[in-house]
Amino acid sequence: MKKVLIIIQLLCCFQLSAQQTNAKQWQEDLRFLQNTIHKDYSFLFVKTTKEDFDTQVETLYKEIPNLQEHEIRVGLSRIVSSFKYGHTQIPYGTVTKSGILPINIYDFNDGIYIEGVQKQYKEVLGAKILKIGETPIEKAMELVYPVVPVENEQYFKAYGVRFLLSAEVLHAQGVIPTLSNKVTLTLEKNGKVFTHEFTTIDRKDKPRTFNFTLPTEDWLTARDTETTPLYLKNLDDKLYDFEYLEDKKTLYVRQSSVFNDPKETIAEFYKRMFEFIDANNVEKLVYDVRLNGGGNNYNNLPLIKGLMARPQLNKKGNFYFIIGRDTFSACQNLTNEITRYTEAILVGEPTAENINFYGDARAVQLPNSKINAYISYLWWQDYPALENKDATVPSVPVTMSYDDYVQNKDVVLEAALNFNAEGFQPKPMEYITQLYITGQGAKLAQVLPQMVQDPRYAFCDFETELNKKGNILLESGRMAEVQGSIQVFSMIMQMYPNSAMTYKNLGRAYLKVGDTKKATELLNKAISLDIDGEHAKAAKKTLLAISN
Repeated sequence: MKKVLIIIQLLCCFQLSAQQTNAKQWQEDLRFLQNTIHKDYSFLFVKTTKEDFDTQVETLYKEIPNLQEHEIRVGLSRIVSSFKYGHTQIPYGTVTKSGILPINIYDFNDGIYIEGVQKQYKEVLGAKILKIGETPIEKAMELVYPVVPVENEQYFKAYGVRFLLSAEVLHAQGVIPTLSNKVTLTLEKNGKVFTHEFTTIDRKDKPRTFNFTLPTEDWLTARDTETTPLYLKNLDDKLYDFEYLEDKKTLYVRQSSVFNDPKETIAEFYKRMFEFIDANNVEKLVYDVRLNGGGNNYNNLPLIKGLMARPQLNKKGNFYFIIGRDTFSACQNLTNEITRYTEAILVGEPTAENINFYGDARAVQLPNSKINAYISYLWWQDYPALENKDATVPSVPVTMSYDDYVQNKDVVLEAALNFNAEGFQPKPMEYITQLYITGQGAKLAQVLPQMVQDPRYAFCDFETELNKKGNILLESGRMAEVQGSIQVFSMIMQMYPNSAMTYKNLGRAYLKVGDTKKATELLNKAISLDIDGEHAKAAKKTLLAISN
């Protein structure tokens, strides 16, 4: 009996030692990742700081001995995702190792719906998700958000909502209280609210095509499959395709990758497309990259050259470029080139990528777990630093509802085909800047208020963008340009009389020219309009500097 007890005690000690060793190995991996980032990738500290990064590392390091393996993997993903560059990530497959729910979901403009399911769950197809476990869907998204390498809000819509299908992520982030291969959702369908329990499946068992479900023997889509809209046509067969809409004299082109298709290279496709354009009566071109997640951006040049060589198409009102939440990576580069070098009017949703971004990730393998963390090392800068933005925003913003999708109604293409481009400026800030620098002040004073009131320019935040232009002049340090900034801010105030941002900036400008009394008056006005906001805080800081 004593021998048995001794053996049991030894086994327990061995198990505790193994667990401790395992925890130590995870901690070694975490420390290796931390040191590698600081040594080789410190340039990534742009959207987060070294201090915040190290704080996250130390928190996870201390927690590791008390965490399950999936919680550690998710924790690593949180840390890598904190850089907020979509290419810098722990892969989705690593984070969701034990499987996912047997559904496909999509974030429509009226909620998150079950867009596709395994056939055995057909009764929930088309249901709107209200809760995951006991957590409301909005809160669940908020909790899962840090695990996703979110470049911008569009990135989460395109590539982040799938993390809601992982029981491991849901548990690690506190959406559900315990880890299980069964997850209950609260759903709404046909006016009825009900719950349904799902059992997780291997990720490989889920067909995935550009975030939508293509029906198979085992999977159903909520969309009416009697017809297929052009943006989903031949997705399972061709990376790029085009179709001539003869009644509209329009060529519709779908390019869903910047990689070469095994059946036809992109260069061959461009050549075939331009030959068709030259041989037929094509008056309008609609070029659709809303599902394009990237590839090799060196493949973009023949398209740009071909478009610029055809002025009959490359002019305002004749060329429409559709972008969306999946537009990412090398396709962001393509979008940048289209925006800079052509007269295209952009339609759809903002892109999932920053205009300038870190891409081209290297695999950094953690020594013990052998997990690969993909860390970006190349900076792609297509635009001047001052013009970098979170995303490319379309001139004609259009989003899709669940009913639009189910009924195969392509509201984005309809908007491109029916848009009234007469007198429209696709790049309003460039147009306004050109009027200013060429001394056309009278025309600027006439057209700018009209543009601000024109619903076609709802996509442009004139108040913010004009203030940015004024600040460029203000920060130059040259007195003539500081005086110019006063003119710009004064013009903005006429259109936005309650703009705390503008009062603050105008106050700063008057301070630069030495008019302290006027500056104080304007800064106090900014504070009264914003109270506890960021502009008020900045104005108070400037006033404090004046008093000292």
